[in-house]
Amino acid sequence: MTFVYAIPLHNRFRGITVREGMLLRGPAGWGEFCPFGDYSDAESAPWLASAVEASEAGWPEPVRDRIEVNTTVPVVSPSRAHELVAASGCRTAKVKVADPRSSLVDDCDRVAAVRAALGPGGAIRIDANMAWDVETAVKSIRKLDRAAGGLEYVEQPCPSIEDLAAVRRQVEVRIAADESIRRAEDPLKVAVAGAADIAVIKVAPLGGVRRALEVAEACGLPCVVSSAVETSVGLAAGLALAGALPSLDFACGLGTRSLLTGDVTSSELSPVDGHLPVLRTAPEPDLVETVTAPPEVAAHWRARLERVREI
Repeated sequence: MTFVYAIPLHNRFRGITVREGMLLRGPAGWGEFCPFGDYSDAESAPWLASAVEASEAGWPEPVRDRIEVNTTVPVVSPSRAHELVAASGCRTAKVKVADPRSSLVDDCDRVAAVRAALGPGGAIRIDANMAWDVETAVKSIRKLDRAAGGLEYVEQPCPSIEDLAAVRRQVEVRIAADESIRRAEDPLKVAVAGAADIAVIKVAPLGGVRRALEVAEACGLPCVVSSAVETSVGLAAGLALAGALPSLDFACGLGTRSLLTGDVTSSELSPVDGHLPVLRTAPEPDLVETVTAPPEVAAHWRARLERVREI
């Protein structure tokens, strides 16, 4: 059994305004297949492997039953950023920066507003999504660190591992690798230890919980589990990974349900007091009929699924 969903976002995120994907039903429960549109069929194969793992094999036993999460702040005004963080109940905020629609001054104002909402004890991390060269990254990180009153880390400031290493040598803020790991030809062999302090790992792009656990071990770095802006079905897989990691030193980026205007389930995974539970199976998608994709979108996804299955 499969369903195709289309759910608008509250704000543009990663260049999209509607999140689309598929839900797959198997003997172990539900899985989610939702590679972004810029992923090729070959790059989408791990996403399908992750959905198949969830629906047919299930997940490993957890070692913890709840996960602290960060709230995610998209490119919005400082007042809206303050409002989102204050309402989230989270002690950590991840702020999107370096977007073409936002200047460095805008980013600093947004980060400062987040600090005001969190107070001095909260943690702020920023995500540049590979937007900077080394010189720009160093300059921007220093200014954003001052605006934040101290950053926890900056995620993927530059595209290449070599550039990450160069930035890391010049700034005091921790560097986290995301795309350098999940979009690598072989994530198990990416030498990120000299280029980053933290590994950001995502279940779907890495091929499932078990595969992501192998990648986390191979990285040899503290890990942060992050979402790919899935519905609560996909978020449950991220929580399964976070729950199974031997150690977990940082809040995880799994509190992204709030980015979507709806969900496929009434048992949605929204943080309570900054935490989410670790589930043994994904929640039942009892609201999928309310977010069913238009016929042309559904046809696109079903064709995509068949192509990726062949791979």
